[in-house]
Amino acid sequence: MSTHAPRFDQPVRNAAPATETVIDRLLESNRAYAAGFVDPGMGARPVLRVAVVACMDARIDLHAALGLELGDCHTIRNAGGVVTDDTIRSLTISQRALGTRSVILIHHTGCGLQTLTEEFRHELELEVGQRPAWAVEAFRDVDQDVRQSLQRVRTSPFLPQTDDVRGFVFDVTTGLLREIDPQR
Repeated sequence: MSTHAPRFDQPVRNAAPATETVIDRLLESNRAYAAGFVDPGMGARPVLRVAVVACMDARIDLHAALGLELGDCHTIRNAGGVVTDDTIRSLTISQRALGTRSVILIHHTGCGLQTLTEEFRHELELEVGQRPAWAVEAFRDVDQDVRQSLQRVRTSPFLPQTDDVRGFVFDVTTGLLREIDPQR
């Protein structure tokens, strides 16, 4: 039995009326998933004691790319895979409360953040009347941004485990990871 929901680009049997939303379809997929669900009987601590920080890009199937199974890791995803205060918050909880010891950072080729600037915040302010409190974290050089993220993790006073922190760029056309030398 497959644990994956049907693809949305495939025909749906007994399709609901045109007013059905994507979320409605996701909920239907969840009901099908839950019908065959068996509690795996595992806790929240990741088996491999690793946290993966990666971009939210839909082209990256992290579990498949890294050979991971359910329960192996903590996954933290955001736009660009950049290490923000919220990423440090999640890593701190992952390490201090749930026992992770290693951190792998994964950025990727063709990232949308390479096409934005901090001007995006100004445009939002003009549109909605309020300036976002968060930074866009846009970048031009993906390798340098991985180095910056590595530095943020390695120097955080909140993270006790910083010896095994490595950064990579995922090539969205080949599926290969390329390690980034933090010293360049």
